Amino acid sequence: MSTVQITLDAVSVQLGAQQALKGVSLRIVAGERVALVGANGSGKSSLLRTLHGLVPTTQGQVQQAPGVRQAMLFQRPHLLRLSAQNNVALGLWLDRARGLSWSSAKELALQALERVGLLSVAQQNGRQLSGGQQQRLALARAWARQPDVLLLDEPTASLDPHAKREVEALMADFASNQERPLTLVWASHNLGQVKRLATRVVYLEFGQVMADLPVADFFNPALLAECSPAAHAFVQGELS
Repeated sequence: MSTVQITLDAVSVQLGAQQALKGVSLRIVAGERVALVGANGSGKSSLLRTLHGLVPTTQGQVQQAPGVRQAMLFQRPHLLRLSAQNNVALGLWLDRARGLSWSSAKELALQALERVGLLSVAQQNGRQLSGGQQQRLALARAWARQPDVLLLDEPTASLDPHAKREVEALMADFASNQERPLTLVWASHNLGQVKRLATRVVYLEFGQVMADLPVADFFNPALLAECSPAAHAFVQGELS
């Protein structure tokens, strides 16, 4: 039986005057690739931040299985004014559970940069890299910390087509890695990307889950129209 890594039980989130999430219940199972879709303001980012513990719940509970490690990437990477190598190494060095020396952290950082094809820019300022390189650097920083679950908020939204393909390829590779497969949960407006990468699709509208289906079912127009007219209307609108 697959391991349930994160459980949301009737979770609601209030952000000021906005009801960001309303009674969301989900189970994230190890090895899944879960795409969150919906219009702007539907609750995708709020759900990711709730999963990562960045925003408090007003109702309901978020439970994480013991020992599960998470990392999160944002649409625009938050990079320090340091070299690409040190951007990765600093997070490793500050992780008390790892107990790494600075030299060991820097060595592991180089391995992570090589993993994402950025070894040649290891000594360049992370903030001066291209958008695609910055997102790959953020992926390297997350991957180096050996998470079990990787949360991504529109990871390719601001990238050019070539950079999007590179980041997508890394996401797919991380998820399918035989030595350490990652569970992916990410928000996306790109239904083509969702179809290529996801095993499961969660459609949100006004902070509520209106559809939660295997990817093949979500992209089956007749089945989706029967299960969730709202999700069907969204998909048809995006594809038209």
